[in-house]
Amino acid sequence: MRPAIGVLLAALVATAAGCGGGSSTSSVSSGAFAAPASAERSGQVLKIDGFGQGDDVATNRTIYAKSVIAPAKIQNPGGSFDPQRFLTQFASGFIPDLLYVDRQQVATLAAQGALTPLNDCATAQHIDLSQYNQAALKEATYQGKLYAIPEFTNQRTLIVNLDALKAAGVSLSQISTTNWDALRRVAAKLTASSGGKLTRIGFDPKIPEFFIMWAHANGADLLSADGKHVNFNDPKVVQALAFTKSLIDADGGWTKFKPFRDTWDFFGAKNQIVENQVGAWPMESWYWNVLAGSSPNVHVAAVPFTGRHGKPFTYISGNGWAIPRGAKHLGLACMWMKAMTSVQAWMIAAKKRAAASAKTGTPFTGLYTANTVADRKILNTVYQPTSPQWDNAVRLLTNVAHNAIYWPASPAGQQVQQALNDAIERVLTGQQTPKAALDEAQTRAEAAIAHASS
Repeated sequence: MRPAIGVLLAALVATAAGCGGGSSTSSVSSGAFAAPASAERSGQVLKIDGFGQGDDVATNRTIYAKSVIAPAKIQNPGGSFDPQRFLTQFASGFIPDLLYVDRQQVATLAAQGALTPLNDCATAQHIDLSQYNQAALKEATYQGKLYAIPEFTNQRTLIVNLDALKAAGVSLSQISTTNWDALRRVAAKLTASSGGKLTRIGFDPKIPEFFIMWAHANGADLLSADGKHVNFNDPKVVQALAFTKSLIDADGGWTKFKPFRDTWDFFGAKNQIVENQVGAWPMESWYWNVLAGSSPNVHVAAVPFTGRHGKPFTYISGNGWAIPRGAKHLGLACMWMKAMTSVQAWMIAAKKRAAASAKTGTPFTGLYTANTVADRKILNTVYQPTSPQWDNAVRLLTNVAHNAIYWPASPAGQQVQQALNDAIERVLTGQQTPKAALDEAQTRAEAAIAHASS
C-alpha cells in the first residue's frame, strides 16, 4: 500500500474536485481554528481516522482530551490510517475531522492538497510550537507550512546484552559504532554457533530499517533537507551498506541470519536477551517497555549510536495529528490536537503508567514524546530510580532525542524509502553489489520525486 500512496492521493484529489468534496486550503480563514465555545460544542461529533488507542498511554490521554472538548463527542472507529480507506471515504463525501498518521506520510498528503496547514491552528489556540521536538516538527513541515502536530518520538539507541558480553569477554566500552573496524572484531567475538548453526548474532545492524543511521554515521545524508534530492549512491552510503552487510555475512549471511532472527520470541518472556541470542543491536525506545514487562530481570544496557567521529545521535520517527482538507470541525480538531500533545496529557499518562508499574513490581521506563517539555518533566518528577541499567537507559533515551536525524518531508517520501529498502534487500540476498543496487535506487527515487512534484 505504501508505494502506491501517491497514486491513491492523486485520484483522491481528482475525485474530490469532481464531486465537490473538500474546499481549497486557501479558503480556510484563521478564525475557523478558534476554539468553539462550550455551548457551540454541544452536539458536535469529532470524527477521527487512524487512531487505534493501542495502549494505556493513548487511552489515558484520550480520556483527558475528551474532557477538554466536552460536551462534544468523538467518533473513532479505531485501526491504523489506511490511504485506500481514506480515498474511498473522501470520494463518498465522508471527510473525517482528524487523521492520525505516520509523519512520513504527511508531506505526500500535503503535496496532493489533501491536508490543511496548521500554522493558523497553532496561532488561534496559542499552541506553543517551541515545546515540540524540532526534528519531529520538520518531519511534518512541507514547503514551509506545518501539516501535523507531532505526538511522540521513537528514538533509537543500542541495546546491549550484558550476559553475552561477559560470556565473550567483551567490555561494555567496546560496544560502539564509532570505530567500524573495532566493531567488526567485537561482533565476531560475540557471535556464537553450535553444530554449524547460528545460536547468537553478535551485532545486528538492523538494516534496511535503520540504514539511515549508518549512512549518517559515515557522513552522508540520504535525502536533502527539502526532500527533493536523494543521495543514495554517494560513496559514503555505498561504504556504509558494504560494512553493515559484512556484519551479517560474518554471521553466515542473510540466508542464515534472517531465519534465525525470525525465531526470536521478540515480545515474550523468552526473548532474544533472555535466550542469549543476540549481543547488541539498535532498537526503538518502545522496546524498553517491552523488556520491562516481559523480562524485568534481564541484564541490559543502553548505549548511544555514534557517528564515526564519536558524536552521539539518534534517528526518530512517529505519528502526528493532521486535519484533512474539507474537514468540518476545524476548531474542535485543533483543540483535540493541542490537548492530546500537551504537557498535562503526557503527565497524566506517565503518572498512571508509573503507578501501574509500581503495583506489578516492573520498571517504569519513561515516556518518549514529541513534547520536550513533557519529557523533561516526566524524567524529573515522575520517574523514580530503580537500578542503574534502567536509570541509564531512561536518561539516555530522553537526552539523545535532542540530537536527532529524520527522513526530511518529501512529496514521495514512502516511495523514496521503499526504493532504498528494496536495494538493500537485493544486496543482502546477493542479487546486486552495494554500488549497483544503490545506483538503481537512486534512479527510482529521483523518478518518484519528479513525478510527485509535477
